[in-house]
Amino acid sequence: MDVGITMPGVGVDPAAFARHAEELGLESLWHGDHLIPVTPFLDSTMVMAATAAVTTRIGLGFGVMVLALRPVAWAAKQVATLQRLSGNRVLLGVGAGGDPHGDAAWHAVGVPFAERGSRTDAALRVLPGLVRGEPTPLNGRDVVLAPGAPVPPLLVGGDSRAALRRAARFGDHWYPSFATTARIAAGVRELADLAAAHGRPTPGVTAGVPVALGDVPASALERRVRAMRDYGLGEEQAREVLVTGTPERAAERFAELAEAGVDRVVAMPFTDDRFRQAELVARAAAARP
Repeated sequence: MDVGITMPGVGVDPAAFARHAEELGLESLWHGDHLIPVTPFLDSTMVMAATAAVTTRIGLGFGVMVLALRPVAWAAKQVATLQRLSGNRVLLGVGAGGDPHGDAAWHAVGVPFAERGSRTDAALRVLPGLVRGEPTPLNGRDVVLAPGAPVPPLLVGGDSRAALRRAARFGDHWYPSFATTARIAAGVRELADLAAAHGRPTPGVTAGVPVALGDVPASALERRVRAMRDYGLGEEQAREVLVTGTPERAAERFAELAEAGVDRVVAMPFTDDRFRQAELVARAAAARP
């Protein structure tokens, strides 16, 4: 199993954090994406470009790009450019945009909120050809973007039936966040059936898990539980998915996820000591049985 980590949204130098994570041996860095998110963070493509310039090995993940908020040709141009700038290290998480963020961003760009799923599917149908620089039908004519680049691994975010169908049809990985181990195991079984129906191999699984390792005040954990409930999680589920305690205990939790079918864990620290959390996550990755 690979272990990555999310980057801070604001308040921490992303370049310094990226160098630190790479030096610790973590597999990948991830950054959220939304125009008007619940919690403010910087633009993902700009952060990834800056991160690519100061690292050489670590994967650069979108967790996840809300593809339908952008004209797909521009998104493809950005992805191809990042592939070239980074030496093909992009991990392209894609999602339709969650309900907790509301419809403000969609209104701002003139995209109907109710169409976000269908527009995401339409974009995913043409994105690979556009990234590769191949003639791709778009709005009634073939479009060629140059220079092209290798298509990065596509990870489809979300925990809904629609997200599983999208992952089975288009994705290299399914990317749920805040999902229990039991839900992931059930999703893996469902994903296998859906992928087989499309004549595709079963996608891998990347799971986003909220972490707070070491000595963490109970008040910080309670705040995080409340925040996850705002994302539609019940309190029991919110507490179940938290990964806390020692790095060794986190390693055990990662192993449980691996048994459920997870190939990569993306640790999502939520306390202010982000550099320390990266160190403890790296220890957990090294301590896996």
